[in-house]
Amino acid sequence: MRGQLSAEMLILIVVVLAIVGIAAVQLMSTAKETGQSMQNQTGRINTMTAEAMKSREGEACVMDDDCTEGLTCESYRCY
Repeated sequence: MRGQLSAEMLILIVVVLAIVGIAAVQLMSTAKETGQSMQNQTGRINTMTAEAMKSREGEACVMDDDCTEGLTCESYRCY
């Protein structure tokens, strides 16, 4: 009877595969949530950096977007 699997061995293999499957699903879920959180934080940091780098009145600029709110870019200066 060599080469035959017992019922207990089959049950054990099924249980181990189920545990591995559950762990894989949990890891994928956690990785997805972490990725989304990192993406949100990166967007927030980019927005904060862009706002911090805006020019004040009299400072250099290229476009209106380079000046703080309410100012416009004229002759490469914010007014």
